[in-house]
Amino acid sequence: MARSRTLGSALSCIRERAAGQSAQTQHPAYREERDYATLLHRDTHRELLEVLVEYSLCCRAWRVKVITIRSEVTGQRQQQSARMCCLSTWAFLLALGVTTTAQGTWRRDSLRVARQNNPAVYHSEDNYEWTTWFNVDHPGGRGDYEQLDAIRFYYRARVCDAPQALEARTTDWIPARNTGEKIHEDPSLGFWCANAEQAPGRNCSNYAVRFLCPKGNTGSEGSQDAWGPWSDWSHCSAKCGLVAMQVRSRKCQSQPKQWDKQCSGPTVEGRACKGPECPGTGCTLHCEMGRVNAECDTCMCQDHIVLGSVRSAGGLPAPGATILRFGPSSKLLTVTDHNGHFRIPGICPDGNATLTVQLRNHAPHTVIVPHSTERTSVLSIMLNRAEKLHVVKNPENKARREGQTAALCCKVGGSPEPEDYQWFHNGSLLDGKQLNYDSTLVLRNLSMEQTGEYYCRASNQAGAIKSKPAIVTVLGKDQPSCNPKPESYLIRLPHDCYQNSTDSLYYDVGKCHSGTCAGRLDNGIRCKDSVAYCCGVAKMEEKQLKCQGYELPTMVVTECGCQKCVETKAIVRGRAVAADTGEPMRFGHVYINGARVSRTGYKGTFSIQVPHDTERLVMTFVDNMDKFVNTTKVLPFNTKGGAVYHEIKLLRKKEPVTISSTELNTLQLGEVEGQNPIAEIQIPPNSFYKQSGEVFVGNVKASITFLDARDVSTAAAAQSDLNFIGDEGDTLPLRTYGMFSVDFRDEEAGEPLNAGEVKVKMDSTQVKMPEHLDTMKLWSLNPDTGLWEEEGVFQMEKKQRGKREERTFLIGNMEIRERRLFNLDVPENRRCYIKVRGFRSDRFMPSEQVEGVVVTLINMEPTAGYSSNPRAWGRFDSVITGPNGACLPAFCDDQKPDAYSAHVMANMGGEELEAVPSAPKFNPNIIGVPQPYLGKLNYRRSDHNDPRLKKTAFSINVAKPSPNTAEELNGPVYSFDQLKECEEAPFTAGHFRFTRVEGDRYDYNTVPFNEDDPMSWTEDYLSWWPKPMEYRACYVKVKINGPHEINMRSRNQGGTHPKTVGQLYGLRDTRSIRDMDQSTVSAVCLEFKCSGMLYDQDRVDRTLVKVIPQGSCKRDNVNSMLQEYLVNHLPLAVNNDTNEFTMLAPLDPLGHNYGIYTVTDQDPRTAKEIALGRCFDGTSDGTSRVMKSNEGVALTFTCGDREVTRQSVFQALQNSPGQSLASAVRDGRGRKQRAGANALRNSRRRSTRNPTATRTSG
Repeated sequence: MARSRTLGSALSCIRERAAGQSAQTQHPAYREERDYATLLHRDTHRELLEVLVEYSLCCRAWRVKVITIRSEVTGQRQQQSARMCCLSTWAFLLALGVTTTAQGTWRRDSLRVARQNNPAVYHSEDNYEWTTWFNVDHPGGRGDYEQLDAIRFYYRARVCDAPQALEARTTDWIPARNTGEKIHEDPSLGFWCANAEQAPGRNCSNYAVRFLCPKGNTGSEGSQDAWGPWSDWSHCSAKCGLVAMQVRSRKCQSQPKQWDKQCSGPTVEGRACKGPECPGTGCTLHCEMGRVNAECDTCMCQDHIVLGSVRSAGGLPAPGATILRFGPSSKLLTVTDHNGHFRIPGICPDGNATLTVQLRNHAPHTVIVPHSTERTSVLSIMLNRAEKLHVVKNPENKARREGQTAALCCKVGGSPEPEDYQWFHNGSLLDGKQLNYDSTLVLRNLSMEQTGEYYCRASNQAGAIKSKPAIVTVLGKDQPSCNPKPESYLIRLPHDCYQNSTDSLYYDVGKCHSGTCAGRLDNGIRCKDSVAYCCGVAKMEEKQLKCQGYELPTMVVTECGCQKCVETKAIVRGRAVAADTGEPMRFGHVYINGARVSRTGYKGTFSIQVPHDTERLVMTFVDNMDKFVNTTKVLPFNTKGGAVYHEIKLLRKKEPVTISSTELNTLQLGEVEGQNPIAEIQIPPNSFYKQSGEVFVGNVKASITFLDARDVSTAAAAQSDLNFIGDEGDTLPLRTYGMFSVDFRDEEAGEPLNAGEVKVKMDSTQVKMPEHLDTMKLWSLNPDTGLWEEEGVFQMEKKQRGKREERTFLIGNMEIRERRLFNLDVPENRRCYIKVRGFRSDRFMPSEQVEGVVVTLINMEPTAGYSSNPRAWGRFDSVITGPNGACLPAFCDDQKPDAYSAHVMANMGGEELEAVPSAPKFNPNIIGVPQPYLGKLNYRRSDHNDPRLKKTAFSINVAKPSPNTAEELNGPVYSFDQLKECEEAPFTAGHFRFTRVEGDRYDYNTVPFNEDDPMSWTEDYLSWWPKPMEYRACYVKVKINGPHEINMRSRNQGGTHPKTVGQLYGLRDTRSIRDMDQSTVSAVCLEFKCSGMLYDQDRVDRTLVKVIPQGSCKRDNVNSMLQEYLVNHLPLAVNNDTNEFTMLAPLDPLGHNYGIYTVTDQDPRTAKEIALGRCFDGTSDGTSRVMKSNEGVALTFTCGDREVTRQSVFQALQNSPGQSLASAVRDGRGRKQRAGANALRNSRRRSTRNPTATRTSG
């Protein structure tokens, strides 16, 4: 009983917390529910249990929040929580049934050891006793400070004047000395733990403390004359073989002012009680080694000890790692010390004992204690960095009819793996119990109201992530799956085919929206439909357009329907070059998801086929010659297929400097001349480690490459897309202040080294926006996901620099344990979208929009409205234009229009597009944005102030649109929650424009096809490209002797195939290019349709190609090797007209010796670009942008002055736009033979689906 009284006094921890508060909270009803209860477990082992009862205010009364039952012997706890307002503690404990299992011999032996280690806790005959436990601070902010003066402020009578000792434990009941944290203890001052002194990425635990004081001087004992009698013990609710709790209570009968003096002690007391014996039960666990513990869940060997060391990723010691016994209910065994070492007695080395090691930011690691007959086992454990959750597979769009079933799948990777999945429909959480979902959501018996957006959210203890939304479309049983009416699609006609009916050179041939539709599905429930169905052309009709001296056939879409989707391939190609000099990265490796997929060529070129189902393309470029920093890029690509060109800018590695590992080293981060470094890296002595974890001593070659955001020219070299995953799983943007790459190596052996306890000190004067000081963090780039992961936070600290200067620094701690890129970033939530469109001419017509343009936006440092450096940049984003342009994310501000500015540029295939001019004429109609909003945005093209500069970019102030101003609600800037409105904005809404100079060439296809959108391909015998994933481009090189540049036309007809013979595939017009050295010589590379199989892959067609100069010309020469080939490969086309050239196109890729250039690629534009480069160069393996007129020529013409009455296509377009063009192009071609050759097409019309049709196909 003496021991019970001592424990009851020691565990009175919260009872005095309300001392000194208002009289209302001192009422006995409140006080009764505020005290600790002491429980005495009177079993054969006489073990002691304690109950901790915490309270919180509810319904203007106290409520029981948490009850914790703890065994002082083993540290095992059980918690039960309840929200019970206005009830007494006695009533709550009576209703509460808390059970615990009996402990065995191991617990009794451990109790003996514990008493020996801390006798003051258990010997009541001493002259000292422990106070109650105090917890007046929490580890947020600077740390956990349980200081004596603060405790006395709240509980003045609870602590004596001169405590003799103190004890500190975490709220998880771990002694302070076992946590591995750096702590400070002083009985005269108290206890404190500073976050800044802990290991990188770790903060202090939450501690409670108690003090050792002389007896009678702690306030735990007092007069009990005013206490009323104890109530009866409550009923024992323990079931058989288990232990429960009985409680009793008493009330203070004194006046309120005398409660503290006359009613000291607990108001509630408890004791453990055992349930009845269970018939026929026993432990079935059998131990080959040792004996079964009391819980009957593991085997114990008293004489065996496990010693071990834990190292974090990179080999650094891992202090504070928790070691748990693996099993259905993991049990904490110990925590590693400051060196990462641990010691566990009692584990059996039978080959079955499994331990789990956990450390912040690292993946859990399990290890089996190997079989051994020794008394000591030694384990060496190396942890791996935790892999953040990332989406591997997003759910796909589905189209279904009422009553059908759809399955949506969400695959998320990470280590540890996701523990929970949630599915949302239009932003609302779906009932998991009702739908029984996990990573797969199955929607059965669909109804119309289930149409909408679906996404999943996966989570584990480390965080969460959301997938991209998938759209599920539910159609009525008889509702058309696609809109049968085609959308408008204008094509440009040849210059001599002006249409009086439409008063233009454009004709509407229609197109179908290529969205997902409900096709024929089997009964299987799959994540991905076995056959993909899209809306496409169901019927086409042939139209004959009257042109100048001939009729031009074209196919017009008349009806759309649901059919199998066109298979396409997405290609990413480009060059990897140095950001400073343009030097190519030769023969470097290219990685995707950690696997090497390609390598760069001699000129730094690369080409990658994007893996199927890729949502986010992350590519890492590694230089084998070690000249450049490893560079990770998130590259946009065209999900519809086709090739997108990117130029990858690489940072050159800094030359290393030699430092000593035993000295304090400081390395500067800053690359802008005339400005102070933005930060510095401070490495304490003896902080370098080898990969094995051994401390390195010697000279270190240190190379730190810093990308300084204050230098605008470095923006193109920025890595990744500066995004991170927030706590709720959303992808959020970062604003950078600089990136740095670190490379430490042993000077002699060249072995890579890691560094621990590194400090990053950032000069706060370089942070121009004060609100960023509190949110600045250290980040590292995950090269596999392309996302930034938090490494640590910054804290303000003032430093004396010199005698008078005092500067404020942001101090952050980090470990350099992997070859990652690091970043000084802040999350930024002021975001908008900017609408941009690309065009193929400066007429800016909706039908001339170009897809596949890479539009890039650089966010500039805030200028007016803030004291900042206008030359700094903060973010870099790129987006691919689709059929309705592109929406680029940008930082914006609704208070100051000029708070953020943006620099925007565009390129396609490596060619920079021109922006609309802002000077000397400032035309809002051409720019695409109406006034007065345009003036607020301050649009300026890059040559606004200097006409000599390039015209390929523009800058604006990103002024967030005001919801109260009507003219600002229609683009081109949209608030961040209006992405859908931005993407679906009509052409008439405000937008910025870029134009691509097409050059002197014109393409016409009888069956319309948009080379920017491979999904627009149509099955038809007259399709220019017969196979949608194999594009073969053919060119013939023609030399022209004459004083003028000549326009050449190729007319391509069916030659030998019975379904296409005599029918037109298409036209190509191209202007010759004058030789740079010979003023009377020019040359042209003219495209023609290659011979080969048609779309049905059944029979070959030798295309009948006519090369027709648009002037007064005569054929002088035909390449002898080409002529010989044509003669030897019959049939031979008739060539009676010396003013042109006719051939049946060769089936073989002949090459430069014949003057024929053929290239096959998965993207039409790429195939044409490569073939053109070879044709310009006059070789079969080279490339050139300069026309070499005398190399690799197939045909030679001599041309004189043109007839006055004749104009080229480009003269007509330049001289007579619009209505005036009619008079410019009505001039006849003047040659009956040519008119006859261009006569009405053969009436034997083919059809892809109805071979008997003549004028209509479908």
